[in-house]
Amino acid sequence: MTLSKEKALRAYASMMNSGDVAHLEPLLAEDFHYASQWVFDEIESKQGYLAYITPKLNAVRQSGATVWAEMGWLEREIPGPCVVLAQGSQDNLVALVLVRVENGLIERLDMCGAPSPHSAHRTGDYPGRLSSADGQDHVRRGESGRQL
Repeated sequence: MTLSKEKALRAYASMMNSGDVAHLEPLLAEDFHYASQWVFDEIESKQGYLAYITPKLNAVRQSGATVWAEMGWLEREIPGPCVVLAQGSQDNLVALVLVRVENGLIERLDMCGAPSPHSAHRTGDYPGRLSSADGQDHVRRGESGRQL
């Protein structure tokens, strides 16, 4: 199976929007790495990441907080697909997520404040959500960022 960056990021966004790690888990390499610009230590394994993210997803679900994971596209800093994360409302942008895919698996995810989530082209595509808070169907975009 060929796993593109966009498909990998769609799986991550689906996990964040649904609260279900099953969207992402089968795509993670055993030596998967996760880094956040807000956390000092990097996670260096699939099992370590699952142990980290599963309670976070459960806490979000139990709190009733809303996380928005939207497909996006960077033109300049690191050109290519990304996930734009927002918290509470769709426009309260908090981070970008970037991915590295090797040998058909996700090798690395990076949660970033730089580049800024405000620098990404937003698509209105929220994988794992039936609709957005505004009740509108949103345009789906392909790997080039173009409308499908």
